[in-house]
Amino acid sequence: MRLNKTYWQHRYEARNTGWDMGMVSPPLGAYIDQLTEKNINILLPGAGMGYEAVYLAEAGFEALTVLDIAPYPLESLKERLPASFSSENLVEADFFDFEAGPFDLVLEHTFFCALPPQLRPQYALKMNELLRPGGKLSGLLFDFPLTSEGPPFGGSKEEYEQLFAPYFHIRVLERATNSIPPRQGSELFFIFEKK
Repeated sequence: MRLNKTYWQHRYEARNTGWDMGMVSPPLGAYIDQLTEKNINILLPGAGMGYEAVYLAEAGFEALTVLDIAPYPLESLKERLPASFSSENLVEADFFDFEAGPFDLVLEHTFFCALPPQLRPQYALKMNELLRPGGKLSGLLFDFPLTSEGPPFGGSKEEYEQLFAPYFHIRVLERATNSIPPRQGSELFFIFEKK
């Protein structure tokens, strides 16, 4: 069963968002800083409060699509993104029903871990569909034992390799070295390139 729009909207309205750092994640900020092509087509799925979207927009990336199932974070983002950012690129939709692209880059942060684990094969397939050949799925995945308690739901490097290898070349999948202190040792930074 999916954690639906109503579930997530209530979590945001109640400020029950323990994953929210209030800023761009340091590993993702460092990754964004080394991206040189400002015209690439980027998707941020399950973007939540969208700190990465603001960071990208302020760095001059213009072809951004920000996707979330709940309206609350998207409304908040309208106030924080540069005035030049088109609100048409803030999309309220279920990721699995979303039709767009192809994208050059999908930036993953806390979306994958919020999905019930039985949806992970669908996530991998959908990412494959959304990216152009050679496009990249990059970001952070949690590295702690998978339990039925969540979100967030955990996982392991071995599970991720098995899940994504049919669609992607695993270019990087390693422990993040610049995570915030509460997440030290529990985040894997990754770059997967579509086959």
